[in-house]
Amino acid sequence: MNIYPKGYQSSLSQKQTQKAIKTVKDTFQNTLAKTLELDRITAPLIVTKASGINDDLNGVERKVHFTMKNVSGEAEVVQSLAKWKRQALYRYGYKPGEVIYTDMNAIRRDDDTDNLHSMFVDQWDWCKVITKEQRNTEFLKETVQKIVNAIYESNKKVREQYPVLSFEMNKDVFFITTQELEDMFPDLTAKERENEITKEHKTVFLMQIGGRLKSGEKHDGRAPYYDDWSLNGDILVWNELLGCAFELSSMGIRVDSKSLHAQLKEENLLERENFEFHKCILDNTYPLTIGGGIGQSRLCMLLLQKAHIGEVQCSVWSDEMREECKANNIILL
Repeated sequence: MNIYPKGYQSSLSQKQTQKAIKTVKDTFQNTLAKTLELDRITAPLIVTKASGINDDLNGVERKVHFTMKNVSGEAEVVQSLAKWKRQALYRYGYKPGEVIYTDMNAIRRDDDTDNLHSMFVDQWDWCKVITKEQRNTEFLKETVQKIVNAIYESNKKVREQYPVLSFEMNKDVFFITTQELEDMFPDLTAKERENEITKEHKTVFLMQIGGRLKSGEKHDGRAPYYDDWSLNGDILVWNELLGCAFELSSMGIRVDSKSLHAQLKEENLLERENFEFHKCILDNTYPLTIGGGIGQSRLCMLLLQKAHIGEVQCSVWSDEMREECKANNIILL
């Protein structure tokens, strides 16, 4: 759904915006790296289809794929690094307490494009090796608060450099589960519930996404081999300009052997236990981890008070969207 704020006027020119994007990305990346003690690593843009390491997302999205001149088989552009990060921690020998992050660029050709969504995805992807004792809600909440604190500090520094900006970040996170939210607003849709709770509390961590609620519906989809659905969530911030809950990060404690089996069974996908990646979780070859992605363009949108993601990244848009944006004083890059 496209949102066109009435009387919108960007606070920054296009030239100022380009400089401000770098300021946001440099500031947050450095702040987050210090906060979580991250090691930066290099990540792939393409992987082989045969490796099975590309993320399936919800299992229906088509991947961008092509044949190669000097390599047999097909290559795929990554949709995310969900599987790759956990494999990398194992391959590189990381131990409990150690964390990696990378700049992730991906193409999701089947995403519906609007103010918040582009076929081009850019994130800071991170993943940390944890112990069995850290697989709990309190550790998850502590990690969420550290990330929110990094966003808060970054916003302060960006506003010091660009005083014309006025976004104020609430660093006090309100934690709530999807079931608690459904119980509060049983007659609303999932997105409407997110809007209601985030408008009230400004910064929200919505927990336990992926499984079915009492209503029989899912709040949102999550791949069964990625997060533990009882130990994950989304960081949501109220975007006053767009009048909606604004997702900055999807993250969580990753599945262990028990939760992977249970979630595959719930989705009637137990045959996937024969896949190499799944086997390495089931037999405890891969380490226990927590991780997630933080949207780079999303963060730039929020802190620079932009109405459309196309104002902070170059992507492909329909002619109709370009015309609608132009008519509403939104200049896409």
